[in-house]
Amino acid sequence: MIEIRFHGRGGQGAVVASKVLAVALFSEGKFVQSFPAFGVERRGAPVMAFTRVDADYIDLRCEIYNPDHVIVLDPSLLEAVDVTAGLGEGGAILVNSDHPPADFERFGSFEVATIDASAIAVDHGLGTRQHPIVNTAILGAFARQSGLVGLDSVVEAIKGEVPFKLEENAQAARDAFEQVAIGGNGGAR
Repeated sequence: MIEIRFHGRGGQGAVVASKVLAVALFSEGKFVQSFPAFGVERRGAPVMAFTRVDADYIDLRCEIYNPDHVIVLDPSLLEAVDVTAGLGEGGAILVNSDHPPADFERFGSFEVATIDASAIAVDHGLGTRQHPIVNTAILGAFARQSGLVGLDSVVEAIKGEVPFKLEENAQAARDAFEQVAIGGNGGAR
């Protein structure tokens, strides 16, 4: 089983991203779970969402404490939350950032990838410059970094699950798939 934990802020689309990823994986014949965890339910508050995927039925029914992948939609959370908590050896982190993976040496042995999902979202009119909605862009980058799901499946899931600006969201995922910078253990490769 592969477990993915999303870290975002209310209004960025972390919960929708988790669901869209699950739909994309399901369309490829995999068993999935997708669910959120909320603290204070308000725009801008930290939120987590989770996705599990396996080739077999998933019995487990709890939050994800030891993810294989961590996706960070808001880089300010890197200073506010321990996003690597429970991340296993060889785990991967995807960060919405305009910095290269080499700038994240503090993540040690984890594979780090970065994508400027905020800029992509703004370019496609997804949210505002102050509050971009980065979820679809981050999914395109995740498809490339992880290899767990095909970009076509992500795009089709976006078109089926995202309630507005379908082509803009789909193109944001495609752009992020092409632009993601994937590093090795704390550095670019």
